[in-house]
Amino acid sequence: MTDSSKGDPPHHLGPEAIRRRAEALGPWFHNLDLGGVRTAPDHFLGDYPAVKWRRFAHAVPRDLSGKSVLDIGCNGGFYALEMKRRGAARVVGIDSDPGYLAQARFAAEVTGLDVEFRALSVYDVGVLQERFDLVLFMGVLYHLRHPLLALDLIHEHVAGDMLIFQSMQRGSRRVGAVVENYEFWETAQFDRPDYPKLHFVEHRYAHDPTNWWVPNRACTEAMLRSAGFEITAHPEEEVYICGCNAARPADGAVYPARGKHA
Repeated sequence: MTDSSKGDPPHHLGPEAIRRRAEALGPWFHNLDLGGVRTAPDHFLGDYPAVKWRRFAHAVPRDLSGKSVLDIGCNGGFYALEMKRRGAARVVGIDSDPGYLAQARFAAEVTGLDVEFRALSVYDVGVLQERFDLVLFMGVLYHLRHPLLALDLIHEHVAGDMLIFQSMQRGSRRVGAVVENYEFWETAQFDRPDYPKLHFVEHRYAHDPTNWWVPNRACTEAMLRSAGFEITAHPEEEVYICGCNAARPADGAVYPARGKHA
């Protein structure tokens, strides 16, 4: 029997069978290595997301034994599988795209890793009725029409001890000092490059119609704090490790009823 924690590939799938099924499930955004078969060998970002993972893997606990993990917007399953490889007792990956879920389930089958995948959006995390020790929210924020609501929902319903967050960022990388309150006639701060800014994309960015909002670094950090997350590490330019025990502002978002009561 396959040891799901080690991820030994099932013996009934050879390289050619894996290649045929991977091609049928394509195109892939996650360039996975499935039994020696690359799912996206011509990826425009190279060996992605492995190249990203290598830059911050050291900041994630190497031993996740006994821990529960939720991967929100799991795509082809790369991060969910990596968490299982680190010994997590339970890993759940959710995504609203059935094509990505089919890819992730196939990747789990080939690697022999026991990961549960479910069709849910970030706005529906309340239906899980469970807090996870570790939540991953990687490369999703800028695809959302309601990004701060998503962070609020994660904090309210599923975040336990740690959030690993990543977002594409554009604009200034500097974070300037911001006072707690500005008077109505003070406007100069809005023209500062290091002031928190969330850039809105009305049509497309990088040929992708789902790229809606792109924060600068100051905005990323401010949004995380506003949703109740405490930034504890910034191991990679776009990646933040956060604690989840901070209080969210009392006047935060109104939560969708199905997430609150389901």
